[in-house]
Amino acid sequence: MTTMVTLHGGPLDGTSTPVDPDDPDPWVAVICDGCAFPGGRSVYAPDGSGRWTWVRDLPWEAM
Repeated sequence: MTTMVTLHGGPLDGTSTPVDPDDPDPWVAVICDGCAFPGGRSVYAPDGSGRWTWVRDLPWEAM
């Protein structure tokens, strides 16, 4: 089962993406045109309040 979350900060600020609330690894890496690395991912994670915030961009080879 997935739930939609709104992403805050970074290149995807204000967009929504599905996440699995039961996933033991609560991170989401999303391919986007605004990522600092061509072909890389923008990484978001829930903060202490449950708000999904931008953490960093990762190049493809670091995934």
